[in-house]
Amino acid sequence: MDKMIEFPHLGIHLASVGDHITVFGFDIAFYGIIIGLGIMAGIFIAAAEAARTGQNAEDYFDLAIYAVIFSIIGARIYYVAFSWDMYKNDWKSIFNIRQGGLAIYGGVIAAIITVVVFSRIKKLSARLLFDTAVLGLVAGQAIGRWGNFFNREAFGEYTDSFLAMRLPVSAVRSSDITELMEKHLEIADGVSFIQVHPTFLYESVWCLVLLILLLLYRRHKKFDGEVFLLYLFGYGLGRVWIEGLRTDQLLIPKTAVPVSQVLAGVMMAVSAMLIVYGRLKVKRKSF
Repeated sequence: MDKMIEFPHLGIHLASVGDHITVFGFDIAFYGIIIGLGIMAGIFIAAAEAARTGQNAEDYFDLAIYAVIFSIIGARIYYVAFSWDMYKNDWKSIFNIRQGGLAIYGGVIAAIITVVVFSRIKKLSARLLFDTAVLGLVAGQAIGRWGNFFNREAFGEYTDSFLAMRLPVSAVRSSDITELMEKHLEIADGVSFIQVHPTFLYESVWCLVLLILLLLYRRHKKFDGEVFLLYLFGYGLGRVWIEGLRTDQLLIPKTAVPVSQVLAGVMMAVSAMLIVYGRLKVKRKSF
């Protein structure tokens, strides 16, 4: 029963959900497989959008090579930096990402830097690159979040809501279990279960909806870069709410403030101001 995952109010009972497959004696984590699928889907969506808008799709395949590498590095650095107590006595574990430990905002920041540098080297429009690549990014996020499902991580506080998810205590990290979860522990056949918000699911669905909205809006954008700014605002809006539910928050050192929640709020504010500024600039030029 340690591998069971349930959504009791939906009537979904998964008796055995593994976290890896074994190929020729080598364990391959589903987390990595899902992340890989998300990356591939994102690359092809960005390339398709490039072709649709008359750009060279090959530029996006080239960009993807660097963006993927540096985004994974950035996501890991961000996670380790704000979880330093977990790694300070075991430096080798910093390089083990097969069990999770990637923070999306670290990846986004690294991707932004990569796009800017790439655009300057290739003499391309960074704003157009952002608008095109962001469709692949948000699609990859929607897919990639399911890696957290197999790892039994990135869940929220106790809930008895319609979408509540039930997990064996033995399958999750003890640091992610709160007093409220312990207070509502359920025991079946000698196995203890917690019941939580499936925040990975919330974020996956949020990203899927955001992708659809961006696809619908992209033909109506007023200036290059606007689609990317709308992504920053839309994703930030969802992340401010979802991050507040999670029990594995990365905190600003010496505070109880979730760093990703703060960053999401800042990005919302900055992107909103830039959208307004960009639209006003276009409006002035039209007169």
